Amino acid sequence: MISRSDALELLSPAKNADFGIEAIDHGADAVYIGGPLFGARSGAGNSVADIERLARHAHRFNARVLVALNTILRDDELEAASRLVRQVYEAGADALIVQDMGLLELDLPPIQLHASTQCDTRTPEKAHFLENVGFSQIVLARELSLEQIAEISRQTTATLEFFVHGALCVSYSGQCYLSCAHTGRSANRGDCAQMCRLPYSLLEPQGRLIAANSHLLSLKDNDQTNNLQALIEAGIRSFKIEGRLKDLAYVKNVTAHYRRQLDAILEASPQYCRASSGRCVFSFMPDPGKTFNRGATDYFVHQRQADIGAFATPKFTGEKIGIVRTLARDSFEITPDNPVLALNNGDGLTYFDTKGELAGLRVNSAERTKTGFRLFFSLSNGKPPPGLRAGTALYRNHDQEFCRLLEKKSAERRIPLRLQFAETPEGFSLRLEDDRGISADAHLAYAKEMGRDGERVLAAFRENLGKLGNTIYTAESIELSMSEPWFVPASLINALRREAAENLDKAREAARQRPERHPPAEPPPRYPEHALTYLGNVYNRKAREFYEKHGVELIELAFECGRENVTSTGEIPLMVTKHCLRFSFNLCPKQVKGIRPDPLALVRGNDRLTLQFDCKRCEMLVMGRADKKAFATGGEPNEH
Repeated sequence: MISRSDALELLSPAKNADFGIEAIDHGADAVYIGGPLFGARSGAGNSVADIERLARHAHRFNARVLVALNTILRDDELEAASRLVRQVYEAGADALIVQDMGLLELDLPPIQLHASTQCDTRTPEKAHFLENVGFSQIVLARELSLEQIAEISRQTTATLEFFVHGALCVSYSGQCYLSCAHTGRSANRGDCAQMCRLPYSLLEPQGRLIAANSHLLSLKDNDQTNNLQALIEAGIRSFKIEGRLKDLAYVKNVTAHYRRQLDAILEASPQYCRASSGRCVFSFMPDPGKTFNRGATDYFVHQRQADIGAFATPKFTGEKIGIVRTLARDSFEITPDNPVLALNNGDGLTYFDTKGELAGLRVNSAERTKTGFRLFFSLSNGKPPPGLRAGTALYRNHDQEFCRLLEKKSAERRIPLRLQFAETPEGFSLRLEDDRGISADAHLAYAKEMGRDGERVLAAFRENLGKLGNTIYTAESIELSMSEPWFVPASLINALRREAAENLDKAREAARQRPERHPPAEPPPRYPEHALTYLGNVYNRKAREFYEKHGVELIELAFECGRENVTSTGEIPLMVTKHCLRFSFNLCPKQVKGIRPDPLALVRGNDRLTLQFDCKRCEMLVMGRADKKAFATGGEPNEH
């Protein structure tokens, strides 16, 4: 049994079972997937039958399936949630990702519990508490530095999980109410309206415009490629890729990329091991820059830094490829930045037009010239693409050849075996042993007959024994133990090999151990705080009972309840974020002494959000009013 403290887990998103299977085949040690209800991505629900199908495939490689049931729940949803947990447990799910502590007060099956990123775990005290109430794995806040992660690791034995790639929520997860306040769509209920990706203008207190019509709350995408070793040393053991709403090309490409990165670390660091079985071979070279991204940042892993925002656009701009040199009616010439750049028919290009908005076009045909390429495109109403002119910077967000590779079978995952073929008094035997020491035998009763050509006989044995192509196995080594080069018909060797492989399948399934539920400590540990505001997301009576049992004295209702505490005329924090617009525009007092424009304001149409700055915590609070009409459209208030 592999120790979880030594195992490095690559955790990939699964929009559905088919995506999850591809993630496993491309190297994931685990996948996370939503069930039919209560997942934090309302557009990524799946049937219990599909979860069972995914689990069967994953378990063949000792990979895990984690089911996200990570919304906050109303009282009238608790019973349905409890039934669903039992169903996914019986379907083979290995763990449950949860936010709502009310679930811990229900009669659940012994499924392992993981604390969702919505639990907003930023401190050793919070992590220690979550471990003591029964969580085996904890997703840490994306905003943490290496030093903060290491401090948490020193004070908990739970497996620590960290997002290493994909979209970044600008708010601390679980602490954003902007969508709910303005539209009634709750991020904590899996229905975020992504207000953070909209354009805003930034104003000083006196009304001076700092930035106009920019996506000021939109961040670049997370990319920790260069920090994996440091994250391991800090205590991270599960490396999570965001993207349950992303397309299949993204899942294949990014999973394969991090599989290669982690494999290189494992090769050089024998003290660690892979969390699942099998080795992957890819038919393409992974490149995370070629599938959806908003640019790359490693966020706060190395403390605060500039240029984490994707202010120009929240869309996929792509890789910069060059500059428009000359423009004709139906084509243009470009000078590429990279002299070995290859452009192809069907590539998708983007550029920023004269209004600063992202526009795009599809290449009909690409012709090489002495200085670069001439690219032909379709006319729109007899006119070239608007805003395209000489000197325009061009980007490619769709590489046709790369995408074609990913549309096909693009990876093969196999488990290496040691094969031992030997003679017995009755005939012959074959033993197969996998990379974890699990073995199975098959026997053949057959009268021994001397082969005519010893070398050819032994070569034929090796060739036929190694034909494992229709299984998930591959022959890493083949040992022949015979007193003489006996002749055995190829058909009998093949039958013996198939029987041994089937027996190994059964032995591996019998040896697989389901992850155990971490028992809660007794007596119940005290929660790190004595009071919870609406930021605690207590939405049902069972969650209230949980926190009362753990020593919390004052408990406000969740924001989604729509009570007077959040729908009053005063402004309240609708978002708590480590992203700081004062810092982004060089207005931070730590950058320039004496400068303190406070409060700033974000304006979009008739909506106005006040920005307050907590310099001690180095955080920004996005303040606003909760619209009572939004609550009216967003669902009935919850009764306790």
